[in-house]
Amino acid sequence: MSTPEPMDDDMGNVVPLRRAESTRTTPPGAEVEADTAVAGELLTADREAELARQRAADTDARTRTEVARDVAATFGKSVMRTGYRVYRGHEQWLTHAVQAATYAHYRERIAAARAQGDAAGIAEWQDRLRQAKADRRDRISGAPRTVLALVRTVLLAVIVLFAVLLMMGVSVHLWEGGWTWSEWWGFVTATGDIIGTVIMLGVQAAIIGVPAVWLLAAHRAGASATDVPAWAMSPTQREETHRVVTPGGIGEALVHLGIPALNKAIKAGWTVEFATPPVRVNQRGYQATFSLPLGVTPDMISDKRDVLARNLHRDPMEVWPNAAERAGFVDLWVADPGLSTKPAPAYPLLNAGTADVFIGVPLGVSQRGDVVAPPLVSSNVVFGGMMGQGKSNAARVLMLGAALDPLAELWVFVFAGNGDFDAYQPRLARYERGTNASVVDSAVESLRELYDEVGRREARLAELGAKKVTRGLAEKYPDLRPIVALFSECHELFGSAQGEEAAELAVQTLRRARKTGIILGFDTQSSRADAIPPKIVELVQLNACFAVKSWRSNDGFLGDGSFQAGIRATELRAGKDRGTSILTGATAERFEVLKWFFIQVNDDTGWDAATEVIERAMTKVHPAVVVGTPERAAPPAPRDMLEDVSEVLGHDVVPVADVPALLAKLAPDWAPYRKLNGKHLRELLAAEGVKVPSTGNRYPVDPVTVREALAKRATRDLDDED
Repeated sequence: MSTPEPMDDDMGNVVPLRRAESTRTTPPGAEVEADTAVAGELLTADREAELARQRAADTDARTRTEVARDVAATFGKSVMRTGYRVYRGHEQWLTHAVQAATYAHYRERIAAARAQGDAAGIAEWQDRLRQAKADRRDRISGAPRTVLALVRTVLLAVIVLFAVLLMMGVSVHLWEGGWTWSEWWGFVTATGDIIGTVIMLGVQAAIIGVPAVWLLAAHRAGASATDVPAWAMSPTQREETHRVVTPGGIGEALVHLGIPALNKAIKAGWTVEFATPPVRVNQRGYQATFSLPLGVTPDMISDKRDVLARNLHRDPMEVWPNAAERAGFVDLWVADPGLSTKPAPAYPLLNAGTADVFIGVPLGVSQRGDVVAPPLVSSNVVFGGMMGQGKSNAARVLMLGAALDPLAELWVFVFAGNGDFDAYQPRLARYERGTNASVVDSAVESLRELYDEVGRREARLAELGAKKVTRGLAEKYPDLRPIVALFSECHELFGSAQGEEAAELAVQTLRRARKTGIILGFDTQSSRADAIPPKIVELVQLNACFAVKSWRSNDGFLGDGSFQAGIRATELRAGKDRGTSILTGATAERFEVLKWFFIQVNDDTGWDAATEVIERAMTKVHPAVVVGTPERAAPPAPRDMLEDVSEVLGHDVVPVADVPALLAKLAPDWAPYRKLNGKHLRELLAAEGVKVPSTGNRYPVDPVTVREALAKRATRDLDDED
C-alpha cells in the first residue's frame, strides 16, 4: 500500500496525511466511530495534538496498571519469602536442638574419622562425646541447686530492701523536723507506684518486642540456609547460588567431566562418596575430599580441571583437585568466585615486628587465606619459573624475613647485574653481585666454607651434648647462629667452569646441614640439570614454582611426579598470575597456591620499601652477628700441587692413599686438599706426567718421579719463553 502524500491546508501550510492510529482494532465491515482517524483523513495541527494527548493518557493508564501489578507481585513474593525464611529459621533451630540432644555433631565427626581410617581422630571425638555427656549430666543434676540459689537470692534481696526502707523511715522520723511515718510511707508508696508503672511498661514492651525479636532472629536464621527454592530467594541470592559448593554440585560437575571410565561407572550405579563434605574455610572457599570409582585416577580429574571449574562456575585458577592422602580419593579446593584476581595483603612485617627463622618467616597467603610462614631452619628453598613471574620478589621476601631475625647471618650472591638486594646490604654479612668470574669464585669459596662449617658445627654440637641447633643454643653460643645463604640466578653458578664443584658442595651441605642451622636458597629461571641440579631440588623442603610452560619444568622445580599428582604450576598463567606460585613443603597440605607478599620497588627512582625494614632490622640485630658486608680476607694464593707433593714426600716412597692427609697437614687452609683422595690424586699426578704404578696394589708415589716431572715442566716453561 502506498503512503499518502502530504497536502496543503486552507492556510497554505503543509499537513501530513496519515493512516489511522486507532486504540483498538476494527473488524472489516464495521462502522468506524467518529473520533477514530482513518487512512486518508486530513489531520490538522489541533487534531494531531488531541490524538497525541489521548495516546499519552492511554500509555499512562497502562503504565500505572503494570506498575501496580508489579508492586503487588513484588510485595506478595516478599511476604512469601519472609514467611518461608521464618519457617526455615524455626526448622533449623529445631534441627540444631535435636542434634544437640542426640550429640549428632560428635557422631558425624566420629563417622567421618572412621571413614578416613583416622584412629586418632576417632579416639579424640569419642573422648569429646563422653565429656559432652558428662557436662550435660552435671548441668541437669545441678539445675535444682541453681533454681534454689536464685530463689534464695531474690528473697534475700527483698529482705534487704525492706530492712533498708525501715531504717531510712526510722531515720527520717527521728530527724528533727523530719517526716512523719505517714509522710514517709506515702513517699515509699508513690515511689513504688512509679516503679510498678515502669515495670508494667517493660512487661508490655516485652510482650510486643520479644515476639518481634524472635521472628526477626528466625528470619535471619532462615536467610542463611543454602538449600532454598528459587522462589524464596532474592534476586541477588539467585545470582549467587553458584557460589555455594554442595555435594550434589560436585557430583553433578563430575558427571559432566567427559571422562569415559567415570561415565561408565556412573551408568553402572556408582555414586560419589565424601570423606570430607564441602566445608567452608576462612570465608574464602570450600574444601572437600571425595572418592573415585575403579579405573579413574586423581590425575584424570586434574587433567579436566578447566571443565571441572566451568561446571562449578569458577575460574580455572579457583579450582584445584589433587590426589588425597587416602588412596582412591581426591582432595578438592574451590575458591570463591573472583578470589584469584585479588592481590595479596600487605607484608605483615613492613612497619613493625620481628621474625624467627626457627619458628616461621611470613612468605605469603594461601588460597585459603592463611598466612604461610614456615621455619627456614632445616628447610632450604628453591625458587623456579619463567622470567618476570615473581621469583626475585619471593627471594626478597624470604631474605627480608630472615633479616628481621636478630640472630640470623645473611649471605647473598646474585649472578646478574640487577640491584634487587642493594637495599639489604647494610644487613648482609656477604653480598656480591655481577656477571664476572669473581662472583662465581666467591660463591664457590663460600660454599666450601659452609661445607666445612657444617662439620665444625656437628663437632660443636657433640661437644655440647646437643642434637641440633636451637634458638636457645644460638642465643647462648654466637658460633651457632643461623646462616641463610641465597644464590640468586644460580644457573650462572652451576653452568660455570666451577659448576660441578659448586653443585657437589651444595648437595653435600644440604645433606648434612639440617640440624646445624645453615640454610641454603637458590632461584633460577631454568629447570635444566646444569641450571639447578636435580639432587638439590630433591633435598630442599620448600619448593616454589611460578608459571612454567611444560610438565618437565614443573617437575624440575617441584620434584619428579608432581605434575602427575596434580601439583601443577603449568596451570598458572604467565603475566596474569604473576606473584603466585605453587609451594610445597610449607604446610601439612600437599601444596599451596601461594600469593607472595610484595615488597614494592620503584624502577624509575630506585625507591625500595625494604630500605626502612632493613633500617629497623639493624636496630634489633644481635651484636655477635656480622653485618655491613665487611671486607673479607683474600683467599689463599693458589698452590703448586707437584711442589707440595715433593715436599711432603721428602725422600720416601709413600702409598698414594696416604699423601692427601700429608698435603692437608701442609696446607690446612687450602680447600682442594681437604677433599682430595688417593684416586683423585693419581689422576692429577697423571695429568702432570707422573705415573703411579699399582705395585702390590699400593700405588706408591716415588719422590724421584715427582721431581723429574718438576724438572721437565721447568725446562718446558723455559722453552716456551724462548
